[in-house]
Amino acid sequence: MHAINIISGISMLGVFIGSAALIIILSVFNGFEKVILGLYSNFTPELKIEPRIGKTFDPNTTYFLQLKKDPRVFSFTQVLQEKALMMYSNKQFIGNVKGVSDDFLKNKQIDSTIEDGSFTLKSATSEYAVIGGTVAGSLSVNINDPTPLRIFAPNRTAMSNSADPMDEFVVRNIYPSGVFSIQQDFDDIAVTPLSFARDLLNEPVNVSSIEINCKKGTNIDAFQDEIIDRAGAKYTVENRIQQNTELYKTLNYERWFIFMILVFVLIIAIFNIIGSLTMLVIDKRKDIAILSSLGAGKKLVQGIFFFEGMMISGIGCIAGMVLGLAFCLFQQHYGFIKMGASNSVIDAYPIQIRMRDFFLVLLTVGFIAVMASWISSRLSIKNLDDIKGDL
Repeated sequence: MHAINIISGISMLGVFIGSAALIIILSVFNGFEKVILGLYSNFTPELKIEPRIGKTFDPNTTYFLQLKKDPRVFSFTQVLQEKALMMYSNKQFIGNVKGVSDDFLKNKQIDSTIEDGSFTLKSATSEYAVIGGTVAGSLSVNINDPTPLRIFAPNRTAMSNSADPMDEFVVRNIYPSGVFSIQQDFDDIAVTPLSFARDLLNEPVNVSSIEINCKKGTNIDAFQDEIIDRAGAKYTVENRIQQNTELYKTLNYERWFIFMILVFVLIIAIFNIIGSLTMLVIDKRKDIAILSSLGAGKKLVQGIFFFEGMMISGIGCIAGMVLGLAFCLFQQHYGFIKMGASNSVIDAYPIQIRMRDFFLVLLTVGFIAVMASWISSRLSIKNLDDIKGDL
């Protein structure tokens, strides 16, 4: 009997730990997802218009001029972006120069991406660049050093038979004012004023894209469909998910991969119930036979052991979820488990509690517990007639 109780306790403990781990890990992944997508959203527009064919297009069409004045539009940013060679001191890096119009700075949340300096693109007398962490690291940029960032772009008007190779390039200097960090897709960018990019790329009219952020309460999907219909087939209009589908897929894949690993651990823990109930059935064979002789049917006998298996799993699951919730609330409010990185965007592991995770864990544990308890309960009525005959 002591052995049976110990095995049952171990089974309950396994379900308890597994359920708590599921809640905690899923909540941490929710927190990371919120942080990453929050940083991504700070730099990525809600809607982005690009040409379907070619790199640039004329933004001065009748519809785009009307769209800029649409009351639902919070910011309407013209963007001219191209790869270029950047040089700082004696180091070189090939990255992207992104020229943006003044509306880009309407998004005050971009300041949260700054690691050093400030997000300043213009002053009364000068223009500045805000560079990504990859650019700054590769070139060893010091924004406090009065050394300009030299940017080289192909000269589209150069004569092909020029004797001087430097005639093939347009070279412009600009001082970095800040360093931002989001993720690898953005950190190789140097953000500059649109006028600087136009001068560098010799592109006085066209733009690479139009980035739109909407006012609160705007139905983004409906607005996107409207722009697609009115802009025509020459353009693509993408929301945030469509602009970087790989990021969203990666976050979901990682989440479900970890979930499946923990579910496998739960399966092992819950199926220990089969062992404990099997031993209990062996120990109670005579009691089962006597109960059956008194009129208990096979369904009643089977139900007793099924209920015991579900009780072990249920108590472990509920207690585990309560512990997981308590841990998440403490971490969310006090952040006692730190990231351990001095330059990290966040200090402690982020937590976001979602009720659907609790339903998911409860459903998962319940399903596995039903299977394990059903298998165990079937053993209770196996060879019951022979046991009664021996009795």
